[in-house]
Amino acid sequence: MSAAVDLGAVTRFAFLTLPNYSMIALSAAVEALRMANYLAGETYAWQIVTADGAGVSASNGLALGPTRLLREAAPFDALLVCGGVDVRHAVDRATVEALRRLARARTPLGSLCTGAFALAEAGLLDGYRCAVHWENLAAVREEFDAVEFTDDLFVVDRDRFTCTGGAAPLDMMARFIEARLGSETVRRLSEQFVLDRLRGGAEPQHPAVPPSPRGHPALSEAAQLMRRTLSEPLAVQAVASRVGLSVRQLERLFRHHLGVGPAEFSMRLRLDHARALLRQSDLAVTAVAVACGFASPPHFSAAYRRRFGRPPRAERASPIRQPELAS
Repeated sequence: MSAAVDLGAVTRFAFLTLPNYSMIALSAAVEALRMANYLAGETYAWQIVTADGAGVSASNGLALGPTRLLREAAPFDALLVCGGVDVRHAVDRATVEALRRLARARTPLGSLCTGAFALAEAGLLDGYRCAVHWENLAAVREEFDAVEFTDDLFVVDRDRFTCTGGAAPLDMMARFIEARLGSETVRRLSEQFVLDRLRGGAEPQHPAVPPSPRGHPALSEAAQLMRRTLSEPLAVQAVASRVGLSVRQLERLFRHHLGVGPAEFSMRLRLDHARALLRQSDLAVTAVAVACGFASPPHFSAAYRRRFGRPPRAERASPIRQPELAS
């Protein structure tokens, strides 16, 4: 088993940018390091690298530079793969082989946003816990069953550091900064960025339901339970029993706060999960139906058409380009 990395000893970072990477995710990580240097003196160094040394555009059409050829990069303590839109098509054989070489050399590896796909494709996350942007969770969970994907904002597991998109890389880099420079520096960093606080890795990136006006723990618990059992959905009675309510109470709670009953809410979760799998994976439509808890393809197809106004196969026939994956 790989040994844990001393986060305080990691001061030189390389960011491997894939085509259509999320610029906000990369900027958040780099800006955290820059601010730490501003507050505590020149402690951290970073460089942007690509497989061939040429710069690549982010999903917003802009590019950061200068970039270096990965094989000729300055020495670094950890490399983070930066992904974004259409990450499956951004990961080629050369990238996979380069990551495997680094792993054989025992270089700590990580990812931002959807960059975890590259590590998983290279077999470098097997047996690890991993965070990836919530829009891609459905697809990667089905594809890489040896990886323990989580809802967390970020995960530090031994020599792997994986993070979701948006501002979450700032939260993850704060863990490195705190390990070396202390909690006071992190507090000042938060003040500089005008943040109320920096978040912990275990915080969920995408709650199953929005907070209700008064907050009701049973509602969140029931929704999270439905999300965890998409492939084998529970009957409403079973959900109510698990959260300590009667069926009538659960119905009333869902309708009051969410405008739909628990059965309809569960169906929407399953169909949204199905749409993500159809758009982001190569699973057959029948396999998607099974993964989303439908007993038969015709039942799945009919429910899908009612929800989205189109049959499941239409998602493959005329795919919709994903939006920026950092939110």
